[in-house]
Amino acid sequence: MQIRPLFDRVLVKRLDEPTQTASGLFLPESAKEKPVQGEVLAVGNGRVSDDGNVIDLTVKVGNKVMFGKYAGTEIKVQGEERLILREEDILGIIED
Repeated sequence: MQIRPLFDRVLVKRLDEPTQTASGLFLPESAKEKPVQGEVLAVGNGRVSDDGNVIDLTVKVGNKVMFGKYAGTEIKVQGEERLILREEDILGIIED
């Protein structure tokens, strides 16, 4: 099953958080928070402006992005959790 987001929405796969702290302590599952970083898997066609023109999205497939902890809507695609959010919910693009 493929999902193509509509308009200014973006499909994101959360990136895994490290299971070990910088000092070497291992974190149990109950202590972990949901990651706020992800990889863009699909993007919509763009946002429709007030005058009817389509404005292309800034993010592209493959970008690594940061987003708010409670942003977007969680869905399951082929048994894996994914996140659909609006481009405005994306805080920034991570540049390596």
